[in-house]
Amino acid sequence: MSYETILVEQRDHIATVTLNRPKKLNALNMRMAEELHDALAAADDDDDVRVVVITGAGRGFCSGADLTPSDAPGAPRSATAPSLADATFEAMQIEKPIVAAINGVAVGGGCTLTLSCDIRIASEEARFQLPFTKLSISAELGSTYLLPRLVGYGKATELILTSKMIDAHEAGAIGLVNHVVPADELHDATARMAATLAALPPMAVRLNKKGIRLGMGSELDSQRRYEELAAATLSRTDDAAEARVAFREKRDPVFTGR
Repeated sequence: MSYETILVEQRDHIATVTLNRPKKLNALNMRMAEELHDALAAADDDDDVRVVVITGAGRGFCSGADLTPSDAPGAPRSATAPSLADATFEAMQIEKPIVAAINGVAVGGGCTLTLSCDIRIASEEARFQLPFTKLSISAELGSTYLLPRLVGYGKATELILTSKMIDAHEAGAIGLVNHVVPADELHDATARMAATLAALPPMAVRLNKKGIRLGMGSELDSQRRYEELAAATLSRTDDAAEARVAFREKRDPVFTGR
């Protein structure tokens, strides 16, 4: 399918979604949110896709909400229509793992979008900012929930209330991103991470991702019940049998997703 604001490429069980408004540093608008929702839902439904990578075209990852009049957060819309923040957040809620390849500036919604990804790899040239307070607007895309769980209450409070910009190395030091690499190594580092995930049993990846997400808001007893259910489900899969046979035969397993 052809899109106006994103590019989608699929190869070796990996779907790469590129935010493609480089002249605006890939600023988010409703068209992009709708296209992200369509592309990510399609990837989630496609058995050939095991991992999704999100990156940005040009020199930026995403500069946040497009503030031109027709796309600004306060622009007129139907009372029942979702906001840009709601639409973008919902687009990111898929079962398969999402790896963010953060190639440049990630500001506002561009930064909070990465929080809904499962693994974040940043170029040394990336910068991060949550400017909501200084713009006299509230933080969004679930950032007040997700950010403290990534970087801790104190650092999350500092980043949101001061609206300060931080570089990639500070982002790595506080846990906002998993890895920081030189700009010319971002593509290869992301490809290696995606390939690692794609080589694993797909159902186990999805159920363990779900377990981690549920665990952020669950009590221990309910989380243990989920783990028991997931373990019983996975034990009956062909991939579980393949993992056991490959271990005995001292070879790399080949997983089929069944």
